[in-house]
Amino acid sequence: MAIIVVASNVLVQFLFGNWLTYGAFTYPLAFLVTDIMNRVYGAGPARTVVFVGFIVGVFCSLVGTQIMLQGDGFTYPAVTFRIAIGSGLAFLTAQLLDVGIFSALRQGAWWKAPLASTIIGSSVDTAIFFTVAFSASLTMLEPGNDVSWAGEVLPLLGVGPEAPLWVSLAVADWMVKLSLALIALAPFRWLTANAPTAAEIR
Repeated sequence: MAIIVVASNVLVQFLFGNWLTYGAFTYPLAFLVTDIMNRVYGAGPARTVVFVGFIVGVFCSLVGTQIMLQGDGFTYPAVTFRIAIGSGLAFLTAQLLDVGIFSALRQGAWWKAPLASTIIGSSVDTAIFFTVAFSASLTMLEPGNDVSWAGEVLPLLGVGPEAPLWVSLAVADWMVKLSLALIALAPFRWLTANAPTAAEIR
């Protein structure tokens, strides 16, 4: 879980095409991990994984703010402070929401709990993360971090009404998360059917 969070925090700073970041492809795995834990071991162990992932992920992200990278003639941190804050807040809120929704729906058809919890959790996660990390209204969080590039006003996803670039990034990220929520049902089904129980581990 911590590896997923840290990798996503680094990869979200690099664009894949015009509207996506590489982090859009790694972060949704966090919901798969949480849902598998919840299905196999229950809500308590799933929350434990979330909290451990949160603590380790935030620590590593804060360390990443001290690691400087070079590229295109610029020196920049591997993880900015705003991204660390946004990631931690979004992760904890969305993952705990995911656990709660999954638990409420766990007695229904096998696919309803992971699908509903991931879609709702991903939506909340996207809204919190991109707003905290890139919105011009929150520059006071890290005045030295120039995110003006994310505020460039462009047509939404190149075709819609005008909006800051970070809004297009958020919408594209959200669409990928929804797609991966559907794709993840296959590994979720297989892994939960073949995962060892707590009794077997002991």
